[in-house]
Amino acid sequence: MEQGLIKLFVIYAALTGGIAFGARAQQSPDGDVATPEGLPAIGKWMLTAKGVPSDWLGEIYEGKNLREPINVIIIDQGASSADDAKTRLLTAAARAGYPIRFGHSTGYQGSIAGRLYPQLPQGRDDAFSNDLFEVSNNHGRIFGPHEFEQGYLFTAAFSREEIDPFRDPPHSYGSFNRARDDFTQRLDRHTDYEVSRFVDLGNALIGNPKLTTGDHDGIAVVVRVGP
Repeated sequence: MEQGLIKLFVIYAALTGGIAFGARAQQSPDGDVATPEGLPAIGKWMLTAKGVPSDWLGEIYEGKNLREPINVIIIDQGASSADDAKTRLLTAAARAGYPIRFGHSTGYQGSIAGRLYPQLPQGRDDAFSNDLFEVSNNHGRIFGPHEFEQGYLFTAAFSREEIDPFRDPPHSYGSFNRARDDFTQRLDRHTDYEVSRFVDLGNALIGNPKLTTGDHDGIAVVVRVGP
């Protein structure tokens, strides 16, 4: 699954008002939850330990505060239990080049079906990352699993940080889409987890005078694995 295909589906969505392989998610009255067809209610944002949307450690991007969107959904239809689903996912992430690495902020949460799930991994300063924190990298946190009729569901928030040793702090926001696409495509290429669908969570902030989601297009990539 190439990055160009994801861009094509996004263009299609903009023209037709829907997403290939999945209808546009219905929006909740409070604007912070989406309900994609066939899935439980998905919280749009990665949340801090206090339950408020994360702001990428206070990063200012183009004069606005960043808000960190949920941009990946993972469904395991073969796990025998929640713990098995976690083990299978951690193994797959490492195989895809995203092992658990230290050097990242922690304590985040994600909302699925109205319930808050603490982040995976759960180390003191750990995240899933494709490189060391001292260099530019894609990294993310995963939330769940939530059991539903199709199996076990996780949500995730992935972003890219760029490292500049002459900057204070030395790390800065790079991209949400780039990290999302790389993580899901690596799972698709190197593991049994397959990109199966794209859903519009409605969490791209456009035209907001104070908040931004950077290059995020509102799309969550859905990855599935069977038995």
